[in-house]
Amino acid sequence: MSKRNVVHIEIPAANVKAAGSFYEELFGWKMQHAAEFNYTMWADGSGAGGGFNEVSAENPAGEVLVYIASDDIEADLKNAERLGGKIVRAKTEIPETGWFGIFEDPTGNKLALYTSMNPR
Repeated sequence: MSKRNVVHIEIPAANVKAAGSFYEELFGWKMQHAAEFNYTMWADGSGAGGGFNEVSAENPAGEVLVYIASDDIEADLKNAERLGGKIVRAKTEIPETGWFGIFEDPTGNKLALYTSMNPR
């Protein structure tokens, strides 16, 4: 079985650039803004990181999304469903980056699965 590490954490923000500035000042995280996606990525210096996505119906404020490494997103989503979870988003490509899928656990918590196009 592969390592099932947390690989990315998304924090919804009303203003992604302002959120980046807030957390950079608060924690010293390094920021990189991707204007084409209106998405600011952060890295904490230990190898952990994530991003700020704009608040929307799909990304409501207060719902931080944790991404877990997956070798087979489709199989993991089916397994989550078999165990009483619900598939929220089927496997979806992030251009030139990787793939993700989202599920709810039986309690209703949303988690995401992620596979990189460029594994290290």
